[in-house]
Amino acid sequence: MTEVEIHTAVGELVRIPAQSLLQGDAGDPEEGPVREVTVESFRIQAHQVTNAQFAVFVADTSYRTVAERELDPAHYPDAPPENLRPGSMVFQRTAGPVNLRDMSQWWRWTPGAAWNHPRGPRSSLRGLESHPVVHIAYADADAYAEWAGLRLPTEEQWETAARGGLPHARFTWGDEPERPGQRLANYWHGEFPYLPDTGYGRTAPVGSFAPNPYGLYDMAGNVWEWTTDLYAPSRATRSCCAADTFDPRQPGFPIERRVLKGGSFLCADSYCLRYRPAARRPHMVDTGMSHIGFRCVADA
Repeated sequence: MTEVEIHTAVGELVRIPAQSLLQGDAGDPEEGPVREVTVESFRIQAHQVTNAQFAVFVADTSYRTVAERELDPAHYPDAPPENLRPGSMVFQRTAGPVNLRDMSQWWRWTPGAAWNHPRGPRSSLRGLESHPVVHIAYADADAYAEWAGLRLPTEEQWETAARGGLPHARFTWGDEPERPGQRLANYWHGEFPYLPDTGYGRTAPVGSFAPNPYGLYDMAGNVWEWTTDLYAPSRATRSCCAADTFDPRQPGFPIERRVLKGGSFLCADSYCLRYRPAARRPHMVDTGMSHIGFRCVADA
């Protein structure tokens, strides 16, 4: 593929000016402390990478995502055999209220689920071409970025872009939460995880909601986005290596975790409220889910 064809497949990149700004949120230990950072100018994709864009990459490279690859049983000694087939984690609405501390109530390991079969082997991308690609592990996002001549953003770059030049605003659109009747972002509206309001509870085509002041779409909600930062439980420290990021609650899974930003269509006010610029969460690099995608950056 020529550079021009790749550029066309990647879409618009928006220039973010160099600046110093406050990042983080003192109200959450994971998001604090609030600190001033200086970020050089860079460019970032105006919207999350779509299924159509990712399909161009796959067609050009024959790339197979992590969710499509065979699993090594030695890496998962306690996993039942049925879970060792290629697949990914798929969100399933529950029949009614459940314990919000138990994510297994609404997440299902689904053999055959992958970027091109987002709900399982019998599903397809028909009608979803302009939706963000999902079931993306870190290596998948990184491979697309290299193909496109881009890279994944740092957490500081991503948060700078999400804030849109608004000085330490709580949301991507300002300090006030969404009012009844407004439609500012694709996060969970309704009773989580069983009764979403009409039009919510799933991904939306990129650009379905108004952009932030920089002209960037879906910096709040729709799907979580990968950054290059190794996860640390506080912004006061930085992880220097993969071992620093392992989840102490899962000693049997020594897997590197990196920072996700932006929240997703599953972020409910009653559950996580993570569709804010300061919000962040760790995620194992080898695992995609039906609410994880990405966008890329380049030098200015």
